[in-house]
Amino acid sequence: MTTTRRTDAGFSLLEVIIATAIMLTVTGGIFTLLNPSSSMFQAQPEVVDMQQRMRIGVDTLTRDLMMAGAGAYSGNPTQTGSLSGFFASIQPSRQGSLAQYDDGPGVYKTDAITIFYVPSTSSQTNISDPMPTTSAELKVDDQKGCPSGQQLCGFYEGMQVLIYDDTGAYDTMTITQVQDNAGHLQHNQQGDLSKRYDVGAKVVQFQEHVYFFDAAARQLKHYDGYQTVIPVLDEVVGVTFEYFGDPQPPQMIDALKGQEVTYGPRPKKLGVPSGTTWPDGENCTITTTGGANSMQTSRLPALGAAGTGLVKLTAAQLTDGPWCPDATNSNRFDADLFRVKKVRVTLRLQTGNASLRGNLTQGVDALWTVPGTATGNRMVPDQQIRFDVTPRNMNLAR
Repeated sequence: MTTTRRTDAGFSLLEVIIATAIMLTVTGGIFTLLNPSSSMFQAQPEVVDMQQRMRIGVDTLTRDLMMAGAGAYSGNPTQTGSLSGFFASIQPSRQGSLAQYDDGPGVYKTDAITIFYVPSTSSQTNISDPMPTTSAELKVDDQKGCPSGQQLCGFYEGMQVLIYDDTGAYDTMTITQVQDNAGHLQHNQQGDLSKRYDVGAKVVQFQEHVYFFDAAARQLKHYDGYQTVIPVLDEVVGVTFEYFGDPQPPQMIDALKGQEVTYGPRPKKLGVPSGTTWPDGENCTITTTGGANSMQTSRLPALGAAGTGLVKLTAAQLTDGPWCPDATNSNRFDADLFRVKKVRVTLRLQTGNASLRGNLTQGVDALWTVPGTATGNRMVPDQQIRFDVTPRNMNLAR
């Protein structure tokens, strides 16, 4: 009889331990490779969102800055052309009717800007009766295309209008009632009109855009200068506006033909009252030399040599006067604002997810304005963009 020997099948304990160790090593390696991918999938949507918000901010600010200074194009020819020939259409502060969003005259803020321009509109004319106060009726010259006896056919209740003249003065108002030949107004700013406007002052529909940084809410906000304030961008941690201008002061081009100047408001002729507190024949940018052979010359200093390009305008230069239209006007502004030819904007945004922002203990706080709780590879740094805008209507040569 033949006997067959049987061998127990299976693995020894040592083999099982070795196999388990190999499996754990391979599995750990796989999860190590997957972890950065998981972090990337979580961070990438936040990066895309920040870039999209930044693009909206750049497009919005560029659009309105490019329009800054666009003025009237119909009516009395001496009152047409860029607004920068009459008053500062870009101001480094918030201006408007709501007290909490109005910084007052002569203020410089790095994180706020006010922009004025006239859109494409038929609502532009000149006043035919003086406007000493807003309680006076608005009476204007006949407008082209208006039926007889309906001088205000292009205006309507609730419209925002701008009145200005050649002295550098301006005021914003709201039309509260329109009749055939007269309108009633409400002054948008605090108090009454900044001055008495004489026959010939310009009245136009206009747009005002105020952009400012609300640090507490971490938002870039827009204010229409009247009643409405809305957020433009969320999770904003920095906004800066810088101004670059012509280093050469305004000069008289032809005093015999229209009192033309290189930029800024035209002065009255020698011996003619200025309409402000400045002496006869002068304004905030032009003065007169004494003596029998008196001449009109620039009141502003040169900030650099001719042909050297634009210079950066400092806060001190934009808040030390001379004041336009004069130092007593409630809407006064620094005459150096007429120099502005370019605006530089810096925007800094962050992710709204605190778990993707680093903390200060990691020594990398320069990447985050507001620290978060992120660790390891799951970090999204702040994004910043700086861009220049050259308003086309403020760079028109006379």
